[in-house]
Amino acid sequence: MNDLIIPGIFVNHPKKKDWGIGQVQSKIGDIITVNFENAGKKTINGKEIELEIIKNEL
Repeated sequence: MNDLIIPGIFVNHPKKKDWGIGQVQSKIGDIITVNFENAGKKTINGKEIELEIIKNEL
């Protein structure tokens, strides 16, 4: 699932729901930078945390 994480998509952190929705800013290897609406910019290790992709169903 980590391969689907690309810049521009929206995600949730599975253990930090209070951070709100985040937009992926960059991904270099397993290091993912996400800008969350309630927590600002965070760096996530994709080997340790599997971010939940928010599907856009129109």
